[in-house]
Amino acid sequence: VGLGHLFGFHFPENFRWPYAATSVRDFWRRWHISLSTWFRDYLYIPLGGSRDGDWRTAGNLVTVFVLCGLWHGASWTFVAWGLYHGAFLALERTRWGDWLDGWPRPLARGWTVLVAMGGWILFRANTFDQAIGFAAALIGLHPGEDVLPAGQFLGRDVQAALVVAVLCAGPTLDLAVARLRQLNVPRPVAVAAQIGWLLGLGLVLIASAVLLAASTHNPFIYFRF
Repeated sequence: VGLGHLFGFHFPENFRWPYAATSVRDFWRRWHISLSTWFRDYLYIPLGGSRDGDWRTAGNLVTVFVLCGLWHGASWTFVAWGLYHGAFLALERTRWGDWLDGWPRPLARGWTVLVAMGGWILFRANTFDQAIGFAAALIGLHPGEDVLPAGQFLGRDVQAALVVAVLCAGPTLDLAVARLRQLNVPRPVAVAAQIGWLLGLGLVLIASAVLLAASTHNPFIYFRF
C-alpha cells in the first residue's frame, strides 16, 4: 500500500484488524479482503448468494470455502480448513448468529479468535494426524516427546515482539491517534509528535530492510499449489 502511494496508486488494505472481528463473518470482511471479495463476486453471488433460502445459502458458503481452501494448496487439510470456515459461516446465519450479535464485544472477539486459531491448526498441519497432535498438545492431552517447552522459543526478543503484535492486531494505535487529534494540543507539540512519528516509521523501515537482507531462503507460501 505504501509503495503504491509513492507511485500514485491507491490500493485498499488487504487485512484490516481481523483479530478485532466480533464474528467469523466479520473476520472474513477483514482477512485477505482481496481474495474474499473475489470469491464473493465471482463465485458466491453467481451461485445464488443468499437469495434462495437458508439451506442453499449454507451450501453456497461451504462450496466457496472448500474452493478457497483448494486455492491455498492441493491438500485435504486445506479442504478441511475450507469446510471448517464454511460451516461456521453457515452456523452464524442461523439463530446462533443473532445470539452472537448480542454478546459483549470482548466475549465475541474471544470467540472469533478461538475459531480462527482452531482453523489455523488445519491450515498449518501437513496431515490430519499432525493436526490432531497439535490440537491435543494445545489442551494438554498429548505431552509426548515431540512437544517442546515454550521457554525454548519465548526469548526476550520474542516476548517484546508479542507485546507489539497484540497491540497492533487491533485498532489500538488508530484509536489513540484519533483521540489525540480531538485534544487541543499546542501546534509545536503536534509538529514534534508528527516528526517523531515519521522518524519512528523510518527506523522501522530500516530495521525491516536489514532483517529481510539477513534472512535465509523463504519459499513462496503457496508453493504446494
